Amino acid sequence: MIKNQMLKKTNFKPAKVGIVLIALMVGSCNSSSKSSPDEDNAAQVEGISEVDGDFEQIFDGKTLDGWEGDTTYWKAEDGSLVGEVTPATLLKRNTFIIWRGGQPADFELKAEFRVTTDGNTGINYRSVELDTIPFALKGYQADIDGKNRYTGQNYEERGRTTLAYRGQKVTINPQDNPTELQANIKNNAWTGSTVTESLGSSDSLQTLIKSEDWNDIHLIIKGNRMQHYVNGVLMSDVTDNDTINRKLTGALGVQVHVGPPMKVEYRNIRLKQL
Repeated sequence: MIKNQMLKKTNFKPAKVGIVLIALMVGSCNSSSKSSPDEDNAAQVEGISEVDGDFEQIFDGKTLDGWEGDTTYWKAEDGSLVGEVTPATLLKRNTFIIWRGGQPADFELKAEFRVTTDGNTGINYRSVELDTIPFALKGYQADIDGKNRYTGQNYEERGRTTLAYRGQKVTINPQDNPTELQANIKNNAWTGSTVTESLGSSDSLQTLIKSEDWNDIHLIIKGNRMQHYVNGVLMSDVTDNDTINRKLTGALGVQVHVGPPMKVEYRNIRLKQL
């Protein structure tokens, strides 16, 4: 908007002053209506109310009450749920801290995350806890990494692998044979699906994700549709019609991934069951 300015004394008649002011106001309105390059890149911006009255905080910011994981890697610190791998505690397999408050089916989850450059993490949901490996989950994951190569995509841990890359709206096709899982995986991605729409290029969406700083994540999981938003922008959208492999309810947890030393942090974790 144009800031108010003091009019200098001139020889303009009042009528002409009025015309000038109207022209300035019209110019201001036209200028403000133009979209910026960032707005063009934003693709699908969520139109969901910011009112969180129906959301429940599921992490108290002080303790691990209500969560269970290997405390070699997980702690509560400075209001955050922290996962940390050190040179002395390198992982042989991915490990999770699991929320023990239920097995959400349809829900929305909001949180903030921050991860170091070499970090690799994610939020698992509708997942199965393995009996043979402590604190291991199999299921859908909102993928997050420090270099933002994968952040926002939908990855199925220990299952069908990448279901949708960042920038994709995908429909997963029905499967007839549950034994053909590996036959439909190529280059760590599930081939039994169809990309139905682009949400924006992966590179342009990546520019909207901050490195080594706090970002917002919002998951909307309803029926067989899963939407992952980062900083208010839709990054991936999956409709899963594979009745053999999909899950409609399950465990919720947060991951630290095999790799170099890293630190991941989550805070303000809120859940609304639908």
